[in-house]
This record gives sequence, structure tokens and C-alpha cells, in this order.
Amino acid sequence: MNKVKVFALLAGMTALFMGIGGMIGGQSGMMIALLLAAGMNVFMYWNSAKMVLRSYRAQVVTAAEAPELYEMVDRLRQRAGLPMPTVAIAPHDQPNAFATGRNPEHAVVCVTSGIMRSLTREQLEGVIAHELAHIKNHDMLLQTITATMAAAITNLAHFAMFFGGSDDEDRNPLAAIAMMLLAPIAAMIVQMAISRQREFKADAVGAQISGKPLALAGALERLERGAQAIPMHVAPAVAPLAQVNPLAAVRGGGIAKLFSTHPPMAERIAKLQAMA
Repeated sequence: MNKVKVFALLAGMTALFMGIGGMIGGQSGMMIALLLAAGMNVFMYWNSAKMVLRSYRAQVVTAAEAPELYEMVDRLRQRAGLPMPTVAIAPHDQPNAFATGRNPEHAVVCVTSGIMRSLTREQLEGVIAHELAHIKNHDMLLQTITATMAAAITNLAHFAMFFGGSDDEDRNPLAAIAMMLLAPIAAMIVQMAISRQREFKADAVGAQISGKPLALAGALERLERGAQAIPMHVAPAVAPLAQVNPLAAVRGGGIAKLFSTHPPMAERIAKLQAMA
């Protein structure tokens, strides 16, 4: 997905946010919503990493506290040509990982305690290389802002549903209701579209960093089984940041799969096997 398409998708989310603001307060509500959207993006630029780590209850670790993990991240980031990221561990039994931060100089690579018990060393290297690929591709800030915008659209739509809207005489009540019901779904679809393409690209670049695409493919199989078997309760807005959908065990199958922010695992594995 090129930068123009990503910009268009983010602009679409901003337009949705403004549209709901307009339903609530007319033109003044639309302008307030625009200012809120801009303010949120500025705030997330500086605070995205802290907020995501807090959502996952993750703790930053040093080389003395987690020497093997720290050494692995350090070695792989050198192969990727990246500065050393902050390393963190989230206290969850589900095997998973994510990257966050506003740029490569302020990036965080986080793994769950469960992943360190579940994978072989080569597989864990593949997972960390995938997260370093997100950093190299400058994905983390985009995904965090997208998640924040999607959550804000949903919350604003719920507020509009329960606390009324604009008194504009020309306002179409059916259109307003449709906007408030469909806007969160549209925001989720936009978030899904961005996240899916970024995961495919991170798999490819991560496999190049580690040099072991089959190890990453094997890791993804184990992570998917772990996510389906072991629940992880995190905010849906930050779920797309994880390497596999952390809410798989909570949401189950059925129609929920249609709105997954992660691409089908079989497709990801097939692409990695083709690389090998």
C-alpha cells in the first residue's frame, strides 16, 4: 500500500470524525471534531508508545534483566540497520509480540512472557525480526494513530446516539442515524485495510532480516494456535499492533473473521514458504 493510499485512508477517517461532529453540533461541531482529531494525532505522536505499553501492561527491561532477549534484539536490529529499540515484556501467557513508538529512534519491541516459553530460538528471532521490520517500515506510528482514530470515531458515534445531535432544521434524522451506526464499521474497515497490508510487508522484510523465512512461518503457526487457545484481554484499538490477533480466543470465529485486522494466517505462511 503506497503512501498516497494510506494518506487517503487517514483522510477518510478524519472525514468520518468530522461528519459525526457535524451531526452532533452542525458546522461548529464539525470544526470542533476536526480540531480534536488534529489534537489527538499530535498527542499520539508523542505518547503512543507509553499508551500502548500501558494497554498491554508491559514493563521495560534492561540487558541485565533479560540478557538473552536483549542480545537477540540488539543483534537483529544491527542487521536491519536500526538504532537499538527499547525492549519490553508484557505479562501475558498468550504468545505474541508488537512494536510501537513514533520513529526508529524512539521505538519499542515488546514480547509477551508466553512467547518466550513457546517458541524455539530461531522462531523467536523470526518474530523479533518481523517487529523490527515494522520499525524499519515506519508502521508503528501509523497503526497507533489509526487505532486511536477508530476508537475515537466509535466513542463519538456512541455519544451522538445517546445524547442527541444538531438542532439544524435541514438535518436528515435518518442520515444522522445511518452515519452514527455505520461510521464505526467504516473506521474499522479502514483500520483493517491498513493493518493487513502492513503485516504482509513486515513478514517479507522480517524474513530478510532474520534470513530464516521458514522459522517465522513456524512461529506464526504456533502464535495462531496460542492466540486461539489462550485469551488475552486488551483494548480492541491496540489489538492490530500485535503480530497475531490477540483477541482470537475472545472473539471466536464466524463473522468476526470478516473484520479481522490481521490477514489470513494461511496466506502469510504461504508467502513466507515461497520466499524460502
